[in-house]
Amino acid sequence: MQSKSRPKLVAREMFYCTKCGHLMHQSARACPECGAPSSVQGWSDISDRSRLTALLLCIFLGIFGVHRFYVGKMGTGVLWLVTGGLFGIGVVYDLAIIASGEFEDADGFRVAAWESD
Repeated sequence: MQSKSRPKLVAREMFYCTKCGHLMHQSARACPECGAPSSVQGWSDISDRSRLTALLLCIFLGIFGVHRFYVGKMGTGVLWLVTGGLFGIGVVYDLAIIASGEFEDADGFRVAAWESD
């Protein structure tokens, strides 16, 4: 008597974004709806931008918002440029956030690696 083999379980290819609940494919690196980084294993929430570069740009050119342009934040880069880094307060804040590794690029990925890939 032959036993019937069970069908193999296929891993689910779709999952819900943890931030907005939008249904997305497991190969997506970020949610197409809100841009939040994917929580699927194998993907990292670390940006490909260098934290050292962002930190040095912030130290030397922070009042011009160059570090924000570097990570793709064009809107706040222009704001920093026009207001002198939010009158210096924004630059000090960004220095602390970049140094701690919690600064995010325009796609929501943390700028945490000291060297870019």
